[in-house]
Amino acid sequence: MTALRYVYAVCHPFRSALQAQLTGVAGAPPKQLTHHGLVAVVSTVPEADFAEEPLRAHLEDLDWLTVTARAHQQVIDALTVVTTPLPLRLATVFRDDSGVRTMMEAREEAFRRVLDRLEGRVEWGVKVYAESVAAKAAESAGSGRARGDAVSGRDYLRQRSTQTRAREDVWEKAAAFSGRLHEKLSAFAEDSRLHAPQNTALSGASGQNVLNAAYLVPRADSEEFVEFVDREKDDAPGIRVELTGPWAAYSFTGEFTEEPEVEP
Repeated sequence: MTALRYVYAVCHPFRSALQAQLTGVAGAPPKQLTHHGLVAVVSTVPEADFAEEPLRAHLEDLDWLTVTARAHQQVIDALTVVTTPLPLRLATVFRDDSGVRTMMEAREEAFRRVLDRLEGRVEWGVKVYAESVAAKAAESAGSGRARGDAVSGRDYLRQRSTQTRAREDVWEKAAAFSGRLHEKLSAFAEDSRLHAPQNTALSGASGQNVLNAAYLVPRADSEEFVEFVDREKDDAPGIRVELTGPWAAYSFTGEFTEEPEVEP
């Protein structure tokens, strides 16, 4: 069975060893492939699954895609501990080592530019959620009905109006808080990106996502950044702040993390 080359990331050379038991996509351990002073982190994958046609079919299979994305991320996370990787898009596959080196040579200038900018930096994610008060209000109203309290049509409309105003009030406060928080964090970080709010119905998170942002922070300043976010959380009653990271700087790598790439 022919083995193709799956590329996770490009890095500057690094000395620290990756975890001994680390495996990547399709269960193969990652290895380093050096070219012109840059390192591509690769592993072998079966052609039956990762050639162009079967790969495109697999990318429509949510279960397969989830398993592959987790394995990909596992390698990126391990790299982030020992170096500053430039993650490539999911399912970047080449025929052999020569194909990987050709790609590295063609993009060498762009790789060096981005790696130099990201060196020693990590990404932190910050999300702000407006906690739902409508559910609590509905629960309170429901408990009144359970006790046998009569609720007229006028009372019902009044309750709905109260719930709507409360929901709007929480949203406005969360939006104002998010604006102030993003301004402060952007001043602290070297760079920032605003992403579209997450659909909480799909993510399973409670509340409504108001802010979904990423911040590029020097690794040496990460502890201070985390403490800063924690202090801001204390000043936000009724508003939930979620901090994630440190991650490889996906949000700041531009075209390198877009659509999958398959060598013809």
